[in-house]
Amino acid sequence: MMGVKASCADAAHSHSMSTASRRRAYTGPILFSYGFRPFFLGGAIWAAITAPLWVWSYLVGDGWLSREWHIHEMLFGALAAIVAGFLTTAVPNWTGRMPVIGAPLAGLFGLWVAGRLVMLAPGLSPMVSGTIDSAFLIVFAVVIWREVLAGRNWRNVPVCLLISLLALGNLVFHLRPDFWDTDIAWRVGIAAIALLIALIGGRIVPSFTNNWLKAQGQAPSARPESRFDHLVLLATAGALAAWLVSPASLISGSAMAAAGALNLMRLARWSGWRTLKEPLVWILHVGYGWLALALGLLGLGVFVPGVPPTLGVHALTVGAVGVMTLAVMTRASRGHTGRALAADRSVQLIYLLINLAALLRVSAAAGSLNPALLIASVIAWSLAFGLFAFTHVPMLARPRPMVARQA
Repeated sequence: MMGVKASCADAAHSHSMSTASRRRAYTGPILFSYGFRPFFLGGAIWAAITAPLWVWSYLVGDGWLSREWHIHEMLFGALAAIVAGFLTTAVPNWTGRMPVIGAPLAGLFGLWVAGRLVMLAPGLSPMVSGTIDSAFLIVFAVVIWREVLAGRNWRNVPVCLLISLLALGNLVFHLRPDFWDTDIAWRVGIAAIALLIALIGGRIVPSFTNNWLKAQGQAPSARPESRFDHLVLLATAGALAAWLVSPASLISGSAMAAAGALNLMRLARWSGWRTLKEPLVWILHVGYGWLALALGLLGLGVFVPGVPPTLGVHALTVGAVGVMTLAVMTRASRGHTGRALAADRSVQLIYLLINLAALLRVSAAAGSLNPALLIASVIAWSLAFGLFAFTHVPMLARPRPMVARQA
């Protein structure tokens, strides 16, 4: 038995060495040597641009960019790119397979860019723009399914399902079938992203917390995955499913409120207060906290007339999504380019700006939409993602330092 284990370990080690050798043999553009490089940069730039473009169109009232365009480009445009950057980098680590790099990665990124162009271009037929834009998420889902199944990485099949759900939401947006509420497209996208945060966040937040505590010579206290975590994920999935079908029903309201409370309990088990000395760690706890708050607000909105549904939606999209994506992007960019896993002043400012954007956007949604708060939120949002793009270009577009700064 020990011989079998040793043989498997040797085979895995050999495969890992082979993958590393093939990566080192890559001599193409640095930007396409890792999935996070083009997609984090492209997603951040697009997130910084689209929000002020829509607000300008909304306030001027020229109708050039609709509310639907704004929702689509934030969910299926900017956010989809960031998710692609994370997963094309993480999945090879999960499966031990060769990552998508070079020409295939450039082609995938090209599909994403093409989608952004056709969604912005006037005069195109819905069939043409829908076909071109849908191609990226469909191909991306196929790539993730292929890698997970080929690597027999059954644990991450749910991730594949959620990416497929995101692609489905985009298809529904373009098809707009008469027998469905048109808003179901963005609800499908939001539900997929919320579940990705709950699923992957539930792994990385306690893991990174314990790793940091160990590095500080402290005993780890974030509880590992247990049956309670599985219960929270099931409750969250059930609540979001009910919200998809009937967002204003008492059933979905109760389920959302329960899911918010359970996710808050889950967050408390990770002892985030012990990481206050390192923003790169505690920001992950803040991002997950926004998820719990958003689910709770969506549930509360069903029972309390003074709580509009948009309150929970923006707590989820600007708060949970905005904070968690920037938390992951800043950490992954440093970790995969050999920098120290510590937040400098620019990163701390990014975290301050994105949380400020979320607070202002939720405040703007409380009651009648306040234009001043909306503009202030958009400015903070754009500055956060713009500052990430500006300060991280040297990391994302240049080779990894020969000597890593991190021990």
